[in-house]
This record gives sequence, C-alpha cells and structure tokens, in this order.
Amino acid sequence: MDAEQKSILQQVRYPSDLKDLSIDDLICLCSELREFIIDEVSANPGHLGASLGVVELTVALHYVFNTPRDILIWDVGHQAYGHKILTGRKDVFHTNRKYGGISGFPRISESDYDAFGTGHASTSISAALGIAIADHLKGVHRNVIAVIGDGSMTGGMAFEGLNHAGIANTDILVILNDNNIAIDPNTGALKEYLVDVTTSRTYNKMKNELWQLLGKINKIAPHARDYAKKLENGLKSILLRQSNLFEALNFRYFGPVDGHDLLHLVRVLSDLKEIRGPKLLHILTKKGKGFLQAEENQTTFHAPGKFDKKTGKLVMRRTEKPEPPLYQDVFGHTLLELARKNERIVGITPAMPSGCSMKIVMDVLPDRTFDVGIAEQHAVTFAAGLATQGMIPFCNIYSSFMQRAYDQIIHDVAIQKLPVVLCLDRGGLVGQDGPTHHGVFDIAYLRSIPDIIISSPMNEVDLRNLMYTAQLTNKSPFAIRYPRGRGVISNWRQPFTVIPIGKARIINHGKDIAVLSIGHPGNFVKQAIERIAAENISVEHIDMRFVKPLDEECLHTVFKLFKQIITVEDGTVVGGFGSAVLEFMSEHGYAADVRRLGVPDRFIEQGTQQELYGKCGFDAEGIYQTIKELVKPRILTKVS
Repeated sequence: MDAEQKSILQQVRYPSDLKDLSIDDLICLCSELREFIIDEVSANPGHLGASLGVVELTVALHYVFNTPRDILIWDVGHQAYGHKILTGRKDVFHTNRKYGGISGFPRISESDYDAFGTGHASTSISAALGIAIADHLKGVHRNVIAVIGDGSMTGGMAFEGLNHAGIANTDILVILNDNNIAIDPNTGALKEYLVDVTTSRTYNKMKNELWQLLGKINKIAPHARDYAKKLENGLKSILLRQSNLFEALNFRYFGPVDGHDLLHLVRVLSDLKEIRGPKLLHILTKKGKGFLQAEENQTTFHAPGKFDKKTGKLVMRRTEKPEPPLYQDVFGHTLLELARKNERIVGITPAMPSGCSMKIVMDVLPDRTFDVGIAEQHAVTFAAGLATQGMIPFCNIYSSFMQRAYDQIIHDVAIQKLPVVLCLDRGGLVGQDGPTHHGVFDIAYLRSIPDIIISSPMNEVDLRNLMYTAQLTNKSPFAIRYPRGRGVISNWRQPFTVIPIGKARIINHGKDIAVLSIGHPGNFVKQAIERIAAENISVEHIDMRFVKPLDEECLHTVFKLFKQIITVEDGTVVGGFGSAVLEFMSEHGYAADVRRLGVPDRFIEQGTQQELYGKCGFDAEGIYQTIKELVKPRILTKVS
C-alpha cells in the first residue's frame, strides 16, 4: 500500500471526518483499517477475526449515523476494534488490553462513542431498548443501533430483549451480524433457521423489491406499506417453510444483505434511518475477512496471540524444557479418560468447546457432549435434568459467565441436591480481557449456597483427582474452579486418587506463622516460603483444597497453634475464602491476627496475570513481604 492510500486512515480521527469522504475513499479506508487491525493485533494479541469481519459495517455505521449522538452498541465487543480506531483511539490502540491501556471491549468511561459496556454476550438489545425508551420519555429523537452476532443471538437474554422491543414504541435498529460462528461454529435450531432464511433468495429478492417500490409510493400513499404486509405474509407462506421469526416478534425484517458490500450497506442504512418502529437488518459477513488464514481458521484466529502478519504463522514461545499443560487441557483429557470408564458421564459447554477443551471429548464421544450455545442458564438446568436420570453431567462454564446461571445453580441444582459437576474454568484473574472476564466472584457467590461442595486444585494432578472424586459423589453439586493458564507439573497423567471431601493437606511444616491457601496461588506461597526460609522464618503452609466444607479439624489446630495467619486466594476477599476463615474464628471464639490476601474490593483492570497478581499483592513477592511484615517485628521483640 502506498503512502497516498495510507493517508486516508491517517486523516480520520473521529467519525465526523468520514462525512466528507467519497464512496471510493470509504472503500479504500476499509482496506487500510483492516490492514491496521492486522498490523496491531499480530504484535499485540487480541481479538482479530470478529473485528475484521465488520470493517465495512463499522465504516458504514459511522458514515451514515451521527455518532456519538446516535447510539451504537456492539455485542459482545470482540468486533469493536475498528470502532475504537475510528473514534479517537487510533494513536493509543497499541495499548489495547495492556495494563494502563485502553480496554479490549467498549467501555462507557473510556469514550463518549462507547454507549454501553459490552464484555459478555447477548446484552446489546436490552441495553439499546432501555436507552431508546429513556429517549422517548425525555422527548429525545435519535437513532439507537445494536449490533449483535448470530452466536450472541442464541443467548436467552437476546430473545427477551427482542420480545420486549417488538411491542415498545421505539425506533430501535438491531443489526444481526450473521457469520455462522461465535468462537467455535454455531450450533442449534437458530443456526439452521438463519441458513434457511439466507438461502431463500426468491422471497428476499421479491420482498426487498416490493419494499423499495412502496417506499417511493409512500410519500403519496402513506399507508401503502401497511397494506403490503398482508401481501408479504402471503408470499412467505408460499416461498418459505415458516414465517419470519423476527417479524413474528413485530420487527420489520430486512435482508439478508452482503455485509462486505459497503455501497449497499450505506444505501440500506440510510433508508432504515427513515423507517419508524423496531427494525432488524440481517447481514452476512465472513469472520476474519481480508486475512486468508483468519478466514480459513476462524476458531484459531478469534484470538490468536502473536502471529506473522505475512504468513499467518502463530508465534510460539520458545522454552528450554517442556511446559506444564494448560489447566483447560488437563480438564479435557481427564474428562475423556473418565467418560470412557463411566458411560453415565456427559459433558456440557455453552459455546466454548475449544476454549474449555471440551472439544477433546466432543471429537471422540460426540453423542455425550453438548454445545448448547451462549446459554449458561439453560446449560445448568439442562445438566440438572440429566442428573435426575442418573447421568453425571460435567458442566464447564467460565467463572465470569457462570454468574448468569446463579439462580439455576440454586433453584434447579442445589435445592434438589442434584450431583451436577460445575467446572469453573478461568477462576480468578484472567489477564488482558479485564474486569468483565475476571472470574473472581465465584467463591463468594457459591459459598452461601447450602449443600454445595466448592473445591480448587493447587496443580494439574489435583484437578484430575477432584474430577475423579466428583463423579463418585452423588448427593450434591460439586464445584471445581481452576485458573486460566498453565499449571506447574509436566508429569500430570498420574493414577487417580480419591480426595477426601473437606480435607486439607499440609504442604510445609512451620512454627512462626501459618499460611492457608486455596487453589493455584498455593504455588506462589511455596515460592515465598523458599525465599523466606533463608531469613530463618518458619512457615506452616496448608493447602485447604475445599472452601466448602472447610476442614474444621485443621482450622482448630491452626488457631490453637498460631496467632498470625495469612489466607491466600485468587478471588475477591469480600465474602471469599478468607472471609470463611474469619467466620470460623469468630464462631469458635479464637483470637488471631488474620491477614487476607486476594482480589481487593474493586474491579481490577486488564494486564498480564502476573502484573495483576502483583498489583493485588498475592504473588510470591506480595506473600513474602506480608509474611515478613507480620513475623519480623515479633522476632525482633523476642531478640531485644
């Protein structure tokens, strides 16, 4: 690309700069914007494929509408990189997802152009409707647009929003970005329906031509389009196997439209600005558009990490020795091993078979694994139904996404004492995805539920054994939470061992202070103890393994022997594991100086996991300093 072409993107700082560009300039801008995204994401990992797929849509929306006065909401936010670059953040885009930089998702506090924060799926329609109704009540007239992917449309909340919007007196525009894939390929009846609508070219061509004609007549005969609806319904019954789902919900349906035809998008969006009432524009796009490797390997290039922008080859980190596996891969391989031995075991995931490694089982036992789409509530209750019939469901959901199924855990699983195994992947701080994705609340929100078992492995072998133990427990739900990233043991394929429920284990004996840890941060404690041993400080380290039930026998011993205790967890300290220890201390009349290390009472921004562990004070350095701070004064007092 020559310097003259590149100058178009360089000249665009805000959407207002688009208004004076010709269509040819806009087409060139799309090419430059796509190249800019590839350049940046290849060196600074982020979400690539989704944003490449909506470049033309992004340019068209900001060209046709008057943002930020007109409201534009991106659902999930993976597709919003082009939006960020065109709305004043091009010069700082290299800080995307980095500590202290801009967020990888739309965020109200970051820009006036980010009308609503969207990190999780299926929220855009409800949020847009809320804004549109508020405008109506205040007498404000502007356009409100929600861009939602077909994967996000599988979430129940999207249908709830459509159902309400269809009867509300607003001019909301929903744009359905149909690329047949979320992170993994879409599944379910909605996917088949969209394919059916998409391939019904005859009906859509006739409908669009009729609508355009009546648009011209409408100025003379204002009710022409209303009369046409009856004719259109007749066309549907003849040419389609079923009537249009969205029109059944009282939305005016337009499409499908080629989402990469910029000129046509501009014309359609300009027309839709003039049409009153709830509208849905169905566009067809290709995820990863414009980068061949991303088009051909859409799951890999959803968030590929660093890659060579010329060849598409992923840049693999070089290590001198084999690295321990990812916790998610240990889950996948272990579940397959268990499922082969126990035919009652089934696997469930809400649209994350690759992310949680359920695909390892799915490829071998497809009849016993279920991708239910972005539908966490359904996933949990579906698991509960399976459990009533003697099946052993392993329901794997990211910790921050499990928040949406909280009622189902209580109402459908726990109250009925059903043995559903809840595997909470990404438990704790996840890194660059930031506050919408940190899985730091699960211990606190699960701990108050009666008759639930809550556990967390310190390493890969523990994860295997907790999964093995969980499938033998048939009287209550069993939660296993583990972090994003790698463990610490390369030789993790070891024989299964039952872990006694509610029993802790001593990792290191000591006499000066006790450190109680839960989960992976126990490895940080080990590192801190190795360092502080050189200073003649003796630390008792106990891996609790279970938050519920707590090992009360162990805790009685700890509080009798130690007056200084540290708790360590990769979760919120408010209501978390440390709080459970304090409650035990209070209930049994003990007195001790208990210091809780974990995620403080605030939302934690994005950054690498190691950066965030350090900022929160529970990495090896933070634990070392806390031990030293508590023990040194006492040792010095004894010496003096």
